Amino acid sequence: MFAAHLHASAHLDSSAFRVLRTNQSRPSGDVSPLSAGSLTSQSVRQCASVCARANMADETAKAQVAQSGGDTIFGKIIRKEIPAKLIYEDDQCVAFPDISPQAPTHLLVVPKKPIIQLSKAEDADAALLGHLLIVAKKCAAEAGLAKGYRIVINDGPDGGQSVYHIHVHVLGGRGMKWPPG
Repeated sequence: MFAAHLHASAHLDSSAFRVLRTNQSRPSGDVSPLSAGSLTSQSVRQCASVCARANMADETAKAQVAQSGGDTIFGKIIRKEIPAKLIYEDDQCVAFPDISPQAPTHLLVVPKKPIIQLSKAEDADAALLGHLLIVAKKCAAEAGLAKGYRIVINDGPDGGQSVYHIHVHVLGGRGMKWPPG
């Protein structure tokens, strides 16, 4: 498929990229290296599009095999066993950038209480769930997402959940497409 991942902050070096050829003379999925000096904005857009699809496919595959129960990476981040660049923390939740961003800005808001998934939340969790959305709003404002953003909570394998500790995704920095899935 596509080996390199394009990150908005990465240094653009034409020898480090491959782009999907769109002409009909190449077999589907065949890639060709860029020659020096041929990196164009269209090539970068194609590269970013392919990378995004590959990254989404990885997340979908992870969701299909993820197991609920037990400790999660989020529990370890909350307990400070794994470092994370926290952008928000209070007695109920933490927020930090996603390590596998699906948009130019992709933040996660994670409750300290380990609720496995939204469909397993109880009525007593209503205030905490509301708090997560208020924190998501504050984080979006701090991140400069004045033109808008998307809030996502994945639930279960078909919903794309890959970590079984409920979390709110805040995605922005570009126009979102509809339908999302």
